Amino acid sequence: MTGPQSEAVPPLRVLVVEDDPVAADAHALYVGRVPGFAVSGTVRSVAGARRHLDRHRVDLILLDLFLPDGHGLAFVRSLRAAGYGADVIAVTSARDLAVVREGVSLGVVQYVLKPFTFATLRDRLLRYAAFRAAAGEASGQDEVDRALAALRAPQPAALPKGLTAATLRLVTDALRAAPGGLGATAAAEQIGISRITARRYLEHLVDTGRAARAPQYGQVGRPELRYRWMGH
Repeated sequence: MTGPQSEAVPPLRVLVVEDDPVAADAHALYVGRVPGFAVSGTVRSVAGARRHLDRHRVDLILLDLFLPDGHGLAFVRSLRAAGYGADVIAVTSARDLAVVREGVSLGVVQYVLKPFTFATLRDRLLRYAAFRAAAGEASGQDEVDRALAALRAPQPAALPKGLTAATLRLVTDALRAAPGGLGATAAAEQIGISRITARRYLEHLVDTGRAARAPQYGQVGRPELRYRWMGH
């Protein structure tokens, strides 16, 4: 006879709160692709989130901060006052550090800036799951520190030799501002660097999942690669 089988751990239930329908679908798709997580629902407003939480148990809220009927942090404040214990990952384009500090004071466990890739959200969700999995009594300060460190994002990887953060930001901004994408020649002209240098930065963005490349046809001679910023 075999011993009793251990019960499967239920997935963490995530409520996606996002008023942009395209972004909401993308966020829900991303969550569904991460092992150990399941989408509890997708709503477009604070009122919709309240109705869902009244009817369903939710472990984590993926929360846009700018909603048509209220600010996300005001919503979180009201949840805490009402005794809701669901954790919150803020998903927003807001870059105001005062907002970040307020979110931390309300118990927001992560803060993800739009636009982001699937890899970014997957990393945050897996870190959150590791934090949730920590249980029992800590043996000392080191164990407490390890549990809290699970929520922290890793330090950015060092840039390849010859690339600088300042120029990378210029290339990134130029690419994000070009809905139709950019070739290395156009990027070089905008920024004031050589075409070869521009291509190195663009290829780095591709390698890190923040851009995609495709050949641009319709020109005489060999087609130039065109790079496009990857939003969600």
